[in-house]
Amino acid sequence: METIRVEVVAAEGIAWEGEAQSVIARTTEGDVGIMAKHEPFLAALVPCAAEVLTEDGRREIVAVDGGFISVADNRVSLLAGYARVAGEIDQAAAERELAALEKQIEGSEVDDETRARFHRAQAQVKAAQLAASEHR
Repeated sequence: METIRVEVVAAEGIAWEGEAQSVIARTTEGDVGIMAKHEPFLAALVPCAAEVLTEDGRREIVAVDGGFISVADNRVSLLAGYARVAGEIDQAAAERELAALEKQIEGSEVDDETRARFHRAQAQVKAAQLAASEHR
């Protein structure tokens, strides 16, 4: 089985890296799946829970708050302002933050920082939910 090198990089540093069978992430055009030897590709990411099927068959879920996905030379880079592996996310705290931010942005103008926090919370909740559903 051929693999592809994956790096999930955030402003704080590398959130996840390793060899993988595939990567699924959501772009502005919809979900994309990347496998070994994929043609070069560049797209904007939307806040999502990216899924990495590791070389040994485990599924790693990483919350990203947008950014870009780049594929070249059998390497996938997800570049985001924020990225966190699902296992490091406190799902209850993320859900509380998302609920508070939803109330805050309902029917009002919001600044860029609030919008970014909202998208980050959405991605965290989705990642935590996907990871929790795997362990049931």
